[in-house]
Amino acid sequence: MDLLVVIIVSLALVPLAIFGGGPLQIALGLIFALFFPGYTLLAALFPKRDDLDGVQRLALSFGLSIAVVILMGLFLNYTPWGIRLYTILFSILAFITTMSGIAWYRRQRLAPEQRFEFQFRPWLSRLLTAKNRRDRVLLVLLAVAIIGAIGTLIYVVHIPETGERFTEFYILGPEGKAENYPGTFALGEEAKVTLGIVNHENEVTEYTIRIIIAGEKVREVGPITLADEEKWEQPVSFAPKKVGEDQLVEFRLYKGGSPNVDQAPRLWIDVV
Repeated sequence: MDLLVVIIVSLALVPLAIFGGGPLQIALGLIFALFFPGYTLLAALFPKRDDLDGVQRLALSFGLSIAVVILMGLFLNYTPWGIRLYTILFSILAFITTMSGIAWYRRQRLAPEQRFEFQFRPWLSRLLTAKNRRDRVLLVLLAVAIIGAIGTLIYVVHIPETGERFTEFYILGPEGKAENYPGTFALGEEAKVTLGIVNHENEVTEYTIRIIIAGEKVREVGPITLADEEKWEQPVSFAPKKVGEDQLVEFRLYKGGSPNVDQAPRLWIDVV
């Protein structure tokens, strides 16, 4: 009966992990990855009732589950499929199903009174009334392992990965494409470009853009405040103040109130 419940819950978890979410997914995911693999492996290796007591079987189920999942991840890392959600889910499911089948076969070869059967109340009673030193040590280690696993999961879920911090800053033509940049125009005529900023700084950041032509500031845009992963893209016009060929136009980006230039893409224009 216990093996059938394990397989049913495991089969139900796969679509839940792929399409669902929330606390139920996390709870079943912990059981699926940190208990079922070790429990079914022990059931296959030790099918008799007297092979292991309840505390030992419970503690070893968690320990072996962690070892099995780690080894499975190492194996998948060297396969063409790699370590992905689907490969991990179906690999664990295949392992649980295989071990459950072996455990069921080995139990059927034993007399009914020798077969191990999971009974919740006797197990809980033994856990709460554990008196010998070995059982108490196992319970403490088990509690530490469970708390550590849950804490690690919560940290991974709720703490964002820092990664590399940077800002995207780019120039496009007036139509918002990488073409038709300003070239030659008359003095007093405004040139237009599209400027874009994407914040990948993992925090709210303030930006300022200064347009410099031939060393002279002709316009300032900002301040522009963007949340992490937020994008800003707007058409911006500017007008040179003197005639000349090959005038350097710099779009200097300043970040977070710093006086240092973060990025400065350039264009060259002719003013007649």
